[in-house]
Amino acid sequence: MTTSKTPTDQPRTPTRPAKPAARRISAHKAPAVQSLQNHLTFSSGKTSTSATERDWYAATANTIRDHVIERWVKTVDAYREQDPKRVYYLSLEFLIGRMMSNAALNLGIAPEIRDGLTKLGHSLEEVVEKENDAALGNGGLGRLAACFLDSMATMDIPGTGYGIRYEYGMFRQTIEGGQQIENPDNWLRYGNIWEFQRPEHTYDVKFFGRVVECVESHGTEYHWVDTEHVVAMAYDVPIPGYGTETVNNLRLWSAKAAREFDLGHFNDGNYEKAVELRNDSETISRVLYPNDASASGRELRLKQQYFFVSASVQDLLRRFLCEHKDWNLLPEKVAIQLNDTHPAIAVAEMMYQLVDVHKLKWDYAWGLVVKVFAYTNHTLMPEALETWSVELFGRLLPRHLGIIFRINHQFLQMVNHHFPGDTDLLSRVSIIDETHGRRVRMAHLAVVGSHTVNGVAALHSELLKTTLFADFNRIYPGKLVNVTNGITPRRWLNQCNPGLTQLISSALGDGFQKDLSKLSSLEPLAEDADFRNAFRAVKLANKQRLATRIEKLTGVKLNPNSLFDVQIKRIHEYKRQLLNVLHVITLYNRIRSGQVKDSTPRVVIFGGKAAPGYWMAKQIIRLINDVAALVNDDPAVGDKLKVVFYPNYEVSAAELLFPGSDLSEQISTAGTEASGTGNMKMALNGALTIGTLDGANVEIKEEVGDDNIFIFGLTTPEVAATKAAGYNPWDYYHGNAELKQVLDMIGNGFFSVDEPDRYRAILDTLLQKGDHYLLLADYASYVATQDAVGALYKDQDEWTRRAVLNVARMAKFSSDRTIAEYASNIWKVKPVQR
Repeated sequence: MTTSKTPTDQPRTPTRPAKPAARRISAHKAPAVQSLQNHLTFSSGKTSTSATERDWYAATANTIRDHVIERWVKTVDAYREQDPKRVYYLSLEFLIGRMMSNAALNLGIAPEIRDGLTKLGHSLEEVVEKENDAALGNGGLGRLAACFLDSMATMDIPGTGYGIRYEYGMFRQTIEGGQQIENPDNWLRYGNIWEFQRPEHTYDVKFFGRVVECVESHGTEYHWVDTEHVVAMAYDVPIPGYGTETVNNLRLWSAKAAREFDLGHFNDGNYEKAVELRNDSETISRVLYPNDASASGRELRLKQQYFFVSASVQDLLRRFLCEHKDWNLLPEKVAIQLNDTHPAIAVAEMMYQLVDVHKLKWDYAWGLVVKVFAYTNHTLMPEALETWSVELFGRLLPRHLGIIFRINHQFLQMVNHHFPGDTDLLSRVSIIDETHGRRVRMAHLAVVGSHTVNGVAALHSELLKTTLFADFNRIYPGKLVNVTNGITPRRWLNQCNPGLTQLISSALGDGFQKDLSKLSSLEPLAEDADFRNAFRAVKLANKQRLATRIEKLTGVKLNPNSLFDVQIKRIHEYKRQLLNVLHVITLYNRIRSGQVKDSTPRVVIFGGKAAPGYWMAKQIIRLINDVAALVNDDPAVGDKLKVVFYPNYEVSAAELLFPGSDLSEQISTAGTEASGTGNMKMALNGALTIGTLDGANVEIKEEVGDDNIFIFGLTTPEVAATKAAGYNPWDYYHGNAELKQVLDMIGNGFFSVDEPDRYRAILDTLLQKGDHYLLLADYASYVATQDAVGALYKDQDEWTRRAVLNVARMAKFSSDRTIAEYASNIWKVKPVQR
């Protein structure tokens, strides 16, 4: 096996000589051994005696990459020959995690690679740890996009992901003094073996300037002039499917300056000014989600969104025009999915490209646009739907603002025709919000410009129809549909939980990795004592592995026989990590007071990042850590209760946390979570769920059965009714002694003796400002349900039986099922057979 990669001239730090096993290799080496050594020599320029662990990672990754590239090239050729309809998935996030082990497993070469490394004196596990997580996302939105790419490749669906090649990602989280500290996540410090720079695919992206109208014989033309230019350069990342020859593509855009530097300023000695334009341009792809609390931050975020959308639309149109000259074929060859509102400006960009650049008539172009776009909504909260001030939009993208005004004008004419005289309706659905300082509503643009709009869980989609997009559901009957989210079983079972995968394979054989419905055959084994014992042994091993990592990261030693109660997700008030903290303090008070003599030992694990500008979320993180510090150091508590905040939660961390969880916390206020996918990953790995009837929890309950999930709290209609009746959190404060004690402890500085008022704002949010997410209303139900959890965990046989049933009934939540629904009902695409 050979490589085309040139050796690096980057200096390396020598380490100890290779282990003795590396010197006893036969002259007739296995193919993997030979390939690993070839890459060590020709890709890294090292020998086994001077190679570092990172060199061995590079050699291993390059060896696996050779297999990926071979299939990738054949896939590209097959698509070119068969000319199928293609899916283009536009997303501001792709949380793909580590690539190496996933690629090896998907291609079926992991045993060969593992054996080769062993013969050379190394282990695959050690080598994997040298790979940085690709910092291309923040949470569920980006991980969902990554799961979808995996499923499209596995199902041989011709799909391409489009996003941004963030240089620093969001941030690397550390906890200092209990507080979140944001550090640059320089995940590209050592390069990225899995990406391929494509300098032949660069596009100009324009900003600012002005629009000139020219009246021609055939009508008015618009010219966007005096613009500033940024160059978008493509970087491709291969996405291999599981058990197939298909390797699809994730194309990421990096911002480059149109001019490297100003030679005049440089010669004058003004070196900062000389590179100012370059720095300004490349800032666009520097960091995921810049803080938008400032005007410059908001401008940068809009720049980011337009930058990657413009490059992507130009790129997919280039590909289409290479094969076709008839624009009527565009909807037959192109399907574009907008992952949330971030890429919604693609609707206006496509009109700009078709009308201004390719000179199509407006009405004809609009007909094409609506046929190619579809939009996925990921939130029920109006404040989370992106809007931009008309002033900023018009200054940054003057031509696109004009296009949006025209789209809106024609849309409102149509609405007025069907609902004459309803001026309130016109105001509510207008793309331009005139009631809040003239803002462009990106979600409305996406709805108007798409042929299909989908929610991501049955409850979420129904609420979209009846609340957030109720007016659009009247205007466009049938446009709003549901496609429940899913997760890839390759990453979230086959890769992250090898012990459980092996156990299932020994019982059922292989095949469930591509057809999760096969797991239903596990149901009878839930009644088999030997299988339950084996299942429980796998879970214990996973918990021991997680406990080892947590002790290394935090210094907190855990008892793996405790109930591992886990809530890992983005820190946000609606996800109610704070409700979990209230329960932790309640347990602490009960233990300290001697109320419970035989309590179930419990480890409560939190993990997640707070947005840099989200002060309250950061306060919640600090409170968690202050509570943990007190609880963990209290000798009266001991192993009865431990609290841990897992720092820098990311995909590779999730691969330890999900298999090591006993209880999955999915406790958002009913009616606020669109779907959730962590709930699916936890259940697939044998955790029981405690949750509200929110998002996908509703469907998980339907699948696993009422007895195999812990449901508490107000339902969505009850939440609405409680608020409408005049919800008063003080009633709950005065009516529940345990709750009052917990809140008083937080507010009076029990957990912050050095700063007694540190958490006064949290108390004010819950009591003075109205407890918007109804924590206090759900507290009693939550605590009582947690008591039931603790009681059941004492019966390990029954707990395991229910956990097995959770695994067995997860078929619906495979992203393969999700993608099949998109492909059949929305995209109208078919697999490419080879």
